[in-house]
Amino acid sequence: MNILISGGSGFLGSAFSDEMLKRYRTQNKDLHITWLTRDSSQVRPDNISMMTYDELARTEQSFDVILNLAGAGIADSRWSDERKKQLLASRVKPTESLLSFIERHPIKPKLLVSGSAIGWYGTQGDKSLTESSTFQTDFSHRLCEEWEQLALKATDYGVPVAIMRTGVVIHPDGGMLGKLLTPFKMGVGGQLGDGKQVMSWVSRDDWVGAAIFIIEQHLSGKNNSQQHSGSNTNDNTLKMPNDTLAAVYNLTAPNSVTNHTFTKDVGAWLHRPTFFTLPTPLLKLMFGEMSTLLIDGQKVVPQALLDAGYEFKQPTLEQALKGQVVK
Repeated sequence: MNILISGGSGFLGSAFSDEMLKRYRTQNKDLHITWLTRDSSQVRPDNISMMTYDELARTEQSFDVILNLAGAGIADSRWSDERKKQLLASRVKPTESLLSFIERHPIKPKLLVSGSAIGWYGTQGDKSLTESSTFQTDFSHRLCEEWEQLALKATDYGVPVAIMRTGVVIHPDGGMLGKLLTPFKMGVGGQLGDGKQVMSWVSRDDWVGAAIFIIEQHLSGKNNSQQHSGSNTNDNTLKMPNDTLAAVYNLTAPNSVTNHTFTKDVGAWLHRPTFFTLPTPLLKLMFGEMSTLLIDGQKVVPQALLDAGYEFKQPTLEQALKGQVVK
């Protein structure tokens, strides 16, 4: 199998690549992974090929699966007007390059898996949200929606698309947890606001496992039969005018937690106190519009994965933290 990954060197792409290589090596199957990069001088990891976007525009190489993960971190800095433009461009430009490749290449990929986030649903408090739920319009929704709609254009060329709406990914190597380690280890970690906001999270191990599961389901044809069987009420298929299969998956654990519970669990895991609280007005002052990511909750359910039979390795936050090594 040949896989092309945009954002392959990132927090999720690198973990996905490592796990795929390990599985295929164990099964004595052929696997070739190529990372797209804008930096031609980037160091190439073992067993990974590198390709620049300029090379992608000329290559005759074909790929079975394209995994589109490129995009700047939405919580990395305040949402100024300029930052919002950067967040959108960092997602749109790589996706446009992939679409151009798909359009011109005579051998189409069997599947495009494209990233998104649970921000698509907007702020909806503790209401349970599945793949068939509606949305509330805010910046996070508009960002995700534009990214998703662009990726779905691959269906115009007969390429099935799977959209992955990812929650807060838990692993000490990066993401939200990686940023919180220092204050928590110093004993100054604490809840945000009133701590009642719901956090929809997923362990990085399960994010990788679910991504591989989705790919295998689509390539085996199991996704087709399941989604059109009418056996479940959560329809995660997207209605495309050309009838090419497109589906959306929530990549979250089945057991969301409040920020209060998250704070206590991380403190217990690190054996540190969690007495501090950052009041909502201070969070709004510090982070501006971006504070919605911290103080407004989302309860997002991975219904499509559960219906398809994916078994979570770490369905609870305690399990996700247990055994993780802090560097």
